[in-house]
Amino acid sequence: MPYLTSDPAPASWTVGPPEPADFPRWRALYQGYADFYGTDMPDERAERVWSWIQDPGHEVNCLVVRDAHGNPVGLAHYRPFARPLTGTTGGFLDDLFVDPSLRGHGAADALLARLGELAAERGWSVVRWITRDDNYRARAKYDQVSQRTAWVTYDMAPAAVSPDMTFL
Repeated sequence: MPYLTSDPAPASWTVGPPEPADFPRWRALYQGYADFYGTDMPDERAERVWSWIQDPGHEVNCLVVRDAHGNPVGLAHYRPFARPLTGTTGGFLDDLFVDPSLRGHGAADALLARLGELAAERGWSVVRWITRDDNYRARAKYDQVSQRTAWVTYDMAPAAVSPDMTFL
């Protein structure tokens, strides 16, 4: 999936929402993200996510970072989330991925900076995300721009807890 460009470290990246014509490149980037996390990404699922980010009324949004030639080389999917305890809205960064051949040249910084600007524009109280514990390269970047929390994440399958269960 490497994307080779004649200029691997453009002087400035541009970041914005994807255009309809960006689908093939977005799809390849999103496949790279799924591959990294060992998750299947059938066309039907990718097309559903693409339809979400193309729908201005859907909660899921997308940013792509473009090289000097205007080609998407990274993506970020994000959405607002309610924070009842603080009475605020935050932003949740679901997915962040940069073409591996272009990492270390500022593309992720550009995506995170634009997301921070959007959060400020929208009055979000925080931008939050999770990553796998062994994602050391990404964690090194995240440690530069954010604060690691003490929260532990759980996933519960729908209907996993029945009303007749007893908890100690």
